[in-house]
Amino acid sequence: MSQRDWVAAAIRKIEADFNRSADTHLIPVPLPGWPGIDVYLKDESSHPTGSLKHRLARSLFLYALANGWLREGSTVVEASSGSTAVSEAYFARLLGLPFIAVMPAATSPEKIAAIEFQGGRCHLIESACSINAESARLARETGGHFMDQFTYAERATDWRANNNIAESIFKQMAEEPHPVPAWIVCGPGTGGTSATLGRYVRYRRHDTRVLCADPETSVFFDYYVGAREGRADASLALPGGSRIEGIGRPRVEPSFIASCVDAMVKVPDALSLAAMRHVSAVLGRRVGGSTGTNFVGVLRAAQAMRAAGQGGSIVSILCDSGERYAHSYYDPAWYGRHGIEVEAADRAVAEAVAGGALPGLDVCGPL
Repeated sequence: MSQRDWVAAAIRKIEADFNRSADTHLIPVPLPGWPGIDVYLKDESSHPTGSLKHRLARSLFLYALANGWLREGSTVVEASSGSTAVSEAYFARLLGLPFIAVMPAATSPEKIAAIEFQGGRCHLIESACSINAESARLARETGGHFMDQFTYAERATDWRANNNIAESIFKQMAEEPHPVPAWIVCGPGTGGTSATLGRYVRYRRHDTRVLCADPETSVFFDYYVGAREGRADASLALPGGSRIEGIGRPRVEPSFIASCVDAMVKVPDALSLAAMRHVSAVLGRRVGGSTGTNFVGVLRAAQAMRAAGQGGSIVSILCDSGERYAHSYYDPAWYGRHGIEVEAADRAVAEAVAGGALPGLDVCGPL
């Protein structure tokens, strides 16, 4: 089989997989203390690989194939805190390609097991800051391809349409009381989702604004503040990675496009995890920490809407299932080891859901 024929067959397999998959649900979430404001979560945990990153992995594979970067037998390498690697391992197995995930050693064992279940191999490293360099090295040594989600996420996704997450949200909102959301809230990991959402709402000329909720240990918020003030510093870096897996980065990633985001909020980890527990209780099933970060962003957006005398809808993302975090976010001993306060954070979220103010958060933009 020629290279061109192999690429055509590979793309056909990915497109057939897409045709077999249903869209993800949009779930109304009660917010009793905020009358006139309707909240919805886009449940990305229902993808075949269990997270929002399934969309990204499919787009990255199609992008790499169309660019001629993947060949029959190529080893696929990715730098990932877990969920993207699970999804990329799925697509690599679909195409019969070896897959290596380069991951922080602190990644949850459930995610490691999920990658290995899909046929991938995990390469664990201690420093989150060296994850990209190590991935590039492994790709060179194996003669494979470094997928590099943090560079290509924003350009691999078709932001105009093609059932991307933004188009799906607006289709599902069409019959709701407030079909055009006032805010869509997401967390920045690669920056691909925020870029897709921001581009789509501008392209479709919606009034919707995009809010990014950044976790405690991440450079994106500070970079965004600088960008809005005309002093963007892409060299910002932190020595360690985020405790909220899947979002937040110790360096500014090329796929994070600050101009696609209307506002940002920085969320303490204790508050993210308290919000995670609240959403889990409301839905009757466990969600991951990044969903909690998003939900704090939802509460902050609701607070801004009420202050402006505005009603309407807010849409955010349920990124993945909490079952992947049984040994971390759902283990009481984990909180003690990391010095994360629980009871006060739970009270703060409960008060905010009931209509009270959130504790002071760092905010940049019209919030």
